[in-house]
Amino acid sequence: MYQINQSNSRNLLNKKRLRLAITLGDPAGIGAEVILKALADSGVGQHCDFTVIGNRDLLVQIYKRLKGSENLTLLANPDELNVIDIHLDTEIEDEIILGTGNAASGAASFAYMEYAIAQTLAGNFDGIVTAPIAKSAWKSAGYNYPGQTELLAQKSGVERFGMLFVARSPYTGWTLRTLLATTHIPLSQVANTLTPELLTTKLDLLVECLEQDFGMTSGRIAIAGLNPHSGEQGQLGTEEQDWLIPWLESERQKRPNFQLEGPIPPDTMWVKPGQAWYGNSPGQNPADAYLALYHDQGLIPVKLMAFDRAVNTSIGLPFVRTSPDHGTAFDIAGKGIADATSMKAAIELAIELVNQRVQPFFRRESC
Repeated sequence: MYQINQSNSRNLLNKKRLRLAITLGDPAGIGAEVILKALADSGVGQHCDFTVIGNRDLLVQIYKRLKGSENLTLLANPDELNVIDIHLDTEIEDEIILGTGNAASGAASFAYMEYAIAQTLAGNFDGIVTAPIAKSAWKSAGYNYPGQTELLAQKSGVERFGMLFVARSPYTGWTLRTLLATTHIPLSQVANTLTPELLTTKLDLLVECLEQDFGMTSGRIAIAGLNPHSGEQGQLGTEEQDWLIPWLESERQKRPNFQLEGPIPPDTMWVKPGQAWYGNSPGQNPADAYLALYHDQGLIPVKLMAFDRAVNTSIGLPFVRTSPDHGTAFDIAGKGIADATSMKAAIELAIELVNQRVQPFFRRESC
């Protein structure tokens, strides 16, 4: 379906510098735009080596289109970037339409991702930053994955993985960390999917991430209830009484270094994070991390506070992977108005996490 052309790529990389792959995402979306805008910022990863994995011709087309836009902002010139060119079959490339996700754009974004994962596992990159893809386009192309996270996990050979959303407040500098216990499943399946075993796995991942990637040896983790008012002692649902509260008591005994709070009623769990984010209450005492039990329980507050700054981080992988917490935005693709703030944050967080994992001397020589 595709082949690799590295004739336009610079040499990959002095081992004393961080090496990040940035995938183009769905070429019909805003991935190319936010990448070009992010890499034009001289303050983003000054001493790191970035390699864009995608299609050079498509990247140049977007560059030329945006250069002629009245909404022009600073853009990185593709000719000055290290690009690994994934040449697509002509019939696929011809069917890619800016602003319309389809099987062709899905096949392209899947190819970019496959290559990035393989090269990172081979040791050629220290981490991956992924531009957004469209799950529906992947499915149209014959790739039946719930999202990029699941593909990353499968290709890496890991069964324990999770989606952690990280955002740093521009008002106070406080960092919000939210892990989802369940992700892309229908709401009707959440209650049956949640089990003590699943939550133990997610909590293990979260604690390991706080220790490995954020350097914490202790801290506080807030865990949401499932039902309104956390079940109101069984009046509004029995999951808390039946197993969630006993599970939490057991976990507290196993993790003396981490204070586990909960199950906290979902409608009030986000009050302290909101106060910490905006700095409008001097008495707030937010947790170091939050465990939400299902997709919207965690992501509605995250996106309300930090839509343009949140970063999706895959935890449990053998390498760092981050991604902007927004979609392909087909409706504004090519218009020059896409906000690159989340892409910049994804790059900066990837650098921070890789630096946290590597040796001290390596940190000094990198970003």
